[in-house]
Amino acid sequence: MEHKKLKTYREKLIQKKEEILVAYNKNKNYGKEADEEGAQDVADKAASSYTKEFLFSLSNNERDVLQLVEEALARVNTDDFGVCVVCEDEMDRKRLEAVPWAKRCLTCQEKQEQGLL
Repeated sequence: MEHKKLKTYREKLIQKKEEILVAYNKNKNYGKEADEEGAQDVADKAASSYTKEFLFSLSNNERDVLQLVEEALARVNTDDFGVCVVCEDEMDRKRLEAVPWAKRCLTCQEKQEQGLL
């Protein structure tokens, strides 16, 4: 992959990483505020528990995407970026534009989702 394109993808990945970390910190602070509210009745406690569970699930998803972003940045540094980790074919540019942290080509990703990989 040409150096200029690689630099563009690196910048997109770093931007996504920063977005995730900002969102994570917001959610963490919101969860702390929910704990400090001191809910009194059952409905408030249920709403607070639901909010904390929702924020926890968000942070799990963010953690997964953050890991994929970190792996993609590592591939950028080793010149393996843009190559499917399964079949080692070059990935489609449109796929990388849409999801720069993707590690599989569309064909291999579909096989993964179907449980064939």
